[in-house]
Amino acid sequence: MNLGLQGRSCAVTGASRGIGRETARLLCGEGANVLLVGRNEERLAAARDEAAATGAEAGGRAEALALDVTEAGAGQRMLEAASASFGSLEVLVNNAGAARWRDLDDVPDEDWYAQYELNVMAPLRAMRATAPAMAERGWGRIVNVCSTAGKRPSAAMPEYSVAKAAELSLSRLFADRYAKQGVLVNAICPGPVEAELWMEPGGLLDQSREMSGAGDRAEALAEAGAKRPIGRLAEVGEIAAAIVFLCSDRASYVSGAAWSVDGGTVQVII
Repeated sequence: MNLGLQGRSCAVTGASRGIGRETARLLCGEGANVLLVGRNEERLAAARDEAAATGAEAGGRAEALALDVTEAGAGQRMLEAASASFGSLEVLVNNAGAARWRDLDDVPDEDWYAQYELNVMAPLRAMRATAPAMAERGWGRIVNVCSTAGKRPSAAMPEYSVAKAAELSLSRLFADRYAKQGVLVNAICPGPVEAELWMEPGGLLDQSREMSGAGDRAEALAEAGAKRPIGRLAEVGEIAAAIVFLCSDRASYVSGAAWSVDGGTVQVII
C-alpha cells in the first residue's frame, strides 16, 4: 500500500529509542524526510543513521535535533529546524514520554508538574507552533502518543495516567479546531511495549516486579503479558505502524480519534 508519504516533512519527538525511533525509521522507509528529536545526542545520532539507511532506497532523509521538548521554545525550534532542512513541517509525532511505577501517596508535587509539562505543555507548544502553518498549506498530520492509562487510570502510575488523560483531551481540542483546514490530529494509546522504557534495567518491568513480588524478570514479563487479551506485550513496530498510518494520506478521514493499540487491554468500544 502506498501511504503517500514520499517527500513529506516530519518531526518525531522521543526519537532516540523505542516507539519514536521505530516510527522515524518507518517514515523514512516510506520516503519521508524526518527530523528526529531527543535529548541524548549519542543515541539520537544512532537513530538518525538507522532511519537514513532505511530511507536510502525510498529517498527518505533523516536529520537530528538535540532538544528538551519541555523547553518553552521547543515547538518553534522544531518547526525552524524542519523548515531549514526540508522546507516545511507537515507531520508531527509527539512521542516523548517517561513513566515509573509507585503508589499514589508516594508521588511528590514536582513529579505531578513534570508529567504535565512533558505530556501536556510540550505537545501543546509543539502543536501551537506547527499546526497553523500546516493549515495554511491545507494538509497536515499530528499524532500524539498517549497511553491506555489515559483511558483507564493505572493505580501504579498515577501522575502519568492523569497527564495522559489530559493529553487525550488536548488532542481532541486541536482535532476539532483544525480538521476543516486539512490538519488531522489523532492520538494513539499503546499498552505496555517491549521497549527500553519497560525493558532496560530499572525500567518499568523491574519496577512492576518489585511491586508485584514476581520471582524474576521472566516471570514479571509473563505476568504483564498475561493481563492482555492477546497474551503478550506489544513490539515497538506494532505501535509505530499504527502511528505511521495516521501520518499518511490513507488516514484522510480519521480525526479526533484515540486509537487503542493495546492488545485488547482496555475493554471499551470507544
